[in-house]
Amino acid sequence: MRWELPVATVFGLGRLPAAPGSWASLAALPPAWAIVWAGGPWALGAAAVLVGIIGCRAAAQYERESGERDSSAVVVDEVVGQWLVLATLPLDPLAYGFGFAAFRLFDILKPPPIGWIERKVAGGPGVMADDVAAAACAAALLHLADWGLGHGVLFG
Repeated sequence: MRWELPVATVFGLGRLPAAPGSWASLAALPPAWAIVWAGGPWALGAAAVLVGIIGCRAAAQYERESGERDSSAVVVDEVVGQWLVLATLPLDPLAYGFGFAAFRLFDILKPPPIGWIERKVAGGPGVMADDVAAAACAAALLHLADWGLGHGVLFG
């Protein structure tokens, strides 16, 4: 494994003994903030797509070499999912906190269809797909909650 190992494990965060996905999601917050500050939410969305494409290849290579399917050490998918949620939110610490919590909730619990995607889609795309679905669910929940409470209450 050349470049794939550090990419797949987000420079070793995936090797942490406890909650590697949560650590990778947390580590994704500062660069997300910097990307949005410098280029706006579309830049973060584009960065998420680019890292997702690269991450698919890295995750597939990690699976081939380790023999593990969707290893907990592969956490580049958490970065992609976290960035996708944050790309829909305002550049605000409270919004980012809600985004982190909502993404982790859906990524850990894996309600339908997220769990189904995780079980049925294989390889690098499968590693990414359930986190993309978790991001979509998290973003939808946050925006529905904001709308339901009166637009701007959560994300003023």
